[in-house]
Amino acid sequence: MSARTSTTGAAAPDLHTDGSGLRAAVIASQWHSLVMDGLVDGALRGLADAGVTDSQLVRVPGSFELPVACARLAGRFDILVALGVVIRGGTPHFDYVCEAATSGITQVTVTTGTPIGFGLLTCDDEAQALDRAGLEGSREDKGFEAAQAAVATLAAIRGAGC
Repeated sequence: MSARTSTTGAAAPDLHTDGSGLRAAVIASQWHSLVMDGLVDGALRGLADAGVTDSQLVRVPGSFELPVACARLAGRFDILVALGVVIRGGTPHFDYVCEAATSGITQVTVTTGTPIGFGLLTCDDEAQALDRAGLEGSREDKGFEAAQAAVATLAAIRGAGC
């Protein structure tokens, strides 16, 4: 099954995705259930639209825990989708969590070669997060986009003979 899907970001590309036969894991934070429910639903829809029928959802406490879960799962799945949300507060906690999650996920994908769809929302406020969560009334669906990006990245890598 091949799907042509237009992502929702202003500069997002149209991706040609065919995830038939792929095994995928969606690793999602539990923090902020409303936003996370939207991201997870979007990611699962993105995988299904790409023809991925073998997927597993793994929930971790927060965004800081995404890299270790990705590291442990990278060898067992063809692609991963990492989903989380960090909302700026009045302390430097936001900066530390965003940096740790981003650097950790980057390290896992580069080290293992496993494509990871990056669905970590780093927002100034809750309204921004809700607007990107793929909920009814949201302008963007970052969970869907992250899943589609992981499938498309693996297709590109395989297409290059890697």
